[in-house]
Amino acid sequence: MRAFATHFAFEFRTGLRDKNLLLLNYLFPLGFYVMMGVMMGQINPLFIQTMIPAMAVFAILSATVLGLPNPLVEGRENGVFRSFKINGVPSLSILSIPATTTAFHAIIACFVIALTAKPLFSAPAPVNWLAFALLCVLAAFTCAGLGALIGVVSANTRVTILWSQLIYLPSMMLSGMMVPTSMLPVALRKVGMLLPSTYAMHAFQGLAQGQTTDIQPWAAVGILVAGGILAFGLALYLFSWDSRNTTRRGHPALAMLALLPYIVGAVIF
Repeated sequence: MRAFATHFAFEFRTGLRDKNLLLLNYLFPLGFYVMMGVMMGQINPLFIQTMIPAMAVFAILSATVLGLPNPLVEGRENGVFRSFKINGVPSLSILSIPATTTAFHAIIACFVIALTAKPLFSAPAPVNWLAFALLCVLAAFTCAGLGALIGVVSANTRVTILWSQLIYLPSMMLSGMMVPTSMLPVALRKVGMLLPSTYAMHAFQGLAQGQTTDIQPWAAVGILVAGGILAFGLALYLFSWDSRNTTRRGHPALAMLALLPYIVGAVIF
């Protein structure tokens, strides 16, 4: 337990000391939040009504999907994981500790947004703060699972950028963060339902903000839970200690199974 706490503390400090991680954990999401509050409040006043859930999901995606995969790939390529294996560190710890610390940073950014959006931009505060806190944890868990899975299956850091952007960029436009999903064409709405951010937005809006949603909020919670568990399970199964070890327990294409809960959601809703 002491080794776990030491590893956790080291990874948490790394998220503050490493310039790239500090940018993705705090500077980029909070800077974008301020910019959107100033600009979108003038361009599209309706955005203010969903500003807190939208910027919370944005902060979580930035920290987990953009920030988490690269350190995992670099640790594997530089032989760090190999030394961990020699010293008896289990693969579960190697994946769970960076994911947990990254999620922790994301949750801090979410609360900064939630506590400042009303005084700064007159955005409606959560009507249920407990639901907001729990949904921050759930959304961070789900997205951290995807980030860990991307880091495990990517051959190098260039590939992580590709996979991360395939999730990140559509999330910006199709999940309801910038434009309500009800305003999207049916085809694009279905594509958006393949993204965890869509279900996170509906869960936040329905359970934390008390707003009407197109997807039943508790169903969105169930899909996020299933997606997070499946992503972490696949990441653990496909984990490789060394980039020079070509033997794997499964083909990286198995990572696509992480989309199953979202495909089910797209079919149902």
